[in-house]
Amino acid sequence: MAKPFDIIIRRGIIVDGTGSPPFRADIGISGDVIASIGDLSGETAETVLDVNGLIVAPGFIDIHNHSDLSILEIPTADNYILQGVTTLVIGNCGSSPAPLTDVTYEEFVRRVKRENPEAEVRWRTFGEYLKTLEEVAPSVNIVPLVGHGTIRAAVLGYGPEKPSDKDIEKMKELTREAMESGAFGVSTGLIYIPGTFATTEEIIEVAKVAASYGGIYATHMRNEGVGLLDSILETVTIGLRAGIPVEISHLKASGRPSWGKVDAALKVIEDYAARGYDVSADAYPYTASSTSLLTLLPRDIRGGSSEEVLKKLEDPDIVRRIKERMGEALFEERYISWSDIMISHSIKHKEFEGMRLDKIAESLGVDPVEAVIRLLKDDELATGMVSFGMREDDVRKVISHPLVAIGSDGSVGKFGEGKPHPRRYGTFPRVIAKYVREEKLISLQEAVRKMTSLPARKLRLWDRGIIRPGFKADLVIFNYYTIDDTATYENPHSYPRGIAYVLVNGKITVDRGKLVPTVRAGRVLRRGQSG
Repeated sequence: MAKPFDIIIRRGIIVDGTGSPPFRADIGISGDVIASIGDLSGETAETVLDVNGLIVAPGFIDIHNHSDLSILEIPTADNYILQGVTTLVIGNCGSSPAPLTDVTYEEFVRRVKRENPEAEVRWRTFGEYLKTLEEVAPSVNIVPLVGHGTIRAAVLGYGPEKPSDKDIEKMKELTREAMESGAFGVSTGLIYIPGTFATTEEIIEVAKVAASYGGIYATHMRNEGVGLLDSILETVTIGLRAGIPVEISHLKASGRPSWGKVDAALKVIEDYAARGYDVSADAYPYTASSTSLLTLLPRDIRGGSSEEVLKKLEDPDIVRRIKERMGEALFEERYISWSDIMISHSIKHKEFEGMRLDKIAESLGVDPVEAVIRLLKDDELATGMVSFGMREDDVRKVISHPLVAIGSDGSVGKFGEGKPHPRRYGTFPRVIAKYVREEKLISLQEAVRKMTSLPARKLRLWDRGIIRPGFKADLVIFNYYTIDDTATYENPHSYPRGIAYVLVNGKITVDRGKLVPTVRAGRVLRRGQSG
């Protein structure tokens, strides 16, 4: 006789994702769905997990992730599944691996092979890229966004060219194909090439297409420092004029003169949300950010293909201009010093990973600007950095705000490679350990809501993010008293503690704290379709 359930989770303390108080109950799972919640002591199942005293929560949804390519190489997503993350939202900051055209294909392949010579780029369209994702069978669910920067480059290349009406129509066609293939919306990265060259009007036109399909607009804004409020107002304007929900990515106030501006930024978000506009944000629980070292260069130097930028860095006249402008720009625009910048990844200079730029310059016997240029040239622009520019008080205000979800802004990566930001390993356990248990800044049920139903609602994932009968069985089970992030800036490659089980679509993917690499039950989710 068949058992009524595939899995029964007994005696757990359920934090259901809605923000409601915890309650004790059993959960019965059939296939990939939560079938029953209550007293199931008289029922049987193929597998029974007795989790007495442990917290059972919906699987965490990382609303801001950059594993677009690394998930193809590491589909087990170890550093996320071991955090309790069951869904990654990729295609953020204006960058997605598709669509590709004749304008961008060779440049994209060159960039991919710089990091992974064995990689194959077997797609052009967004739909083809999603099929490639499905073929690798990831351990986590994938929610894709399409990058406006990728779309712009596919039409105009990587320079500052102003698009014609015909160019805008081509961008809209590429956006349409991505949305029809299942993209959940469009993202921008307005400090990056080529998104930084786009006008507000251009972005509105592209966002209107995503809006017509029920998508969202997620943005790395133009300025997260002294221009923070102007950037938020531009973002809201895009949302209102395009008629699209807005997600402000990794909300922060970066650089000392901007500290404290998060109060006004959050007030703007609150005011628009109170008037019925779908405006919200996400953030990570750290005072350092991380991105490409290339972003330190003036944007006119960064414009163009990799080959064109590298040629500029060989030109003595251009290098002289960079030196004249870059030191001032670092302090005038970012308000950080060279000692605030740590190299996180270098292909050719592993000895500098984990070192600050001022010390690297000293060891090379050059000034810091020359050190930056040398690293970028040797690494063919692929150098990564961690930048220490925020203050803890602002981070606490942002991550505790009810309209702010939790996102890591990290990526799936190889254990032991480089000195990545610790958010790659610790974001979600850190929120619970530091800001719930230790500092009591927010309640456990509120922290879980920020990691589950809040991002699920934003993305219109109506069958995930809450523990309810009929919802997908994405679950994380952890010990409230021992869950902890162990990754640091000095030692980032360290998995968290205290997570006992993770289920993805009803399959046990982490069992008693250990990854089950043969279980890869994640799905590539498509907008408007139940996963």
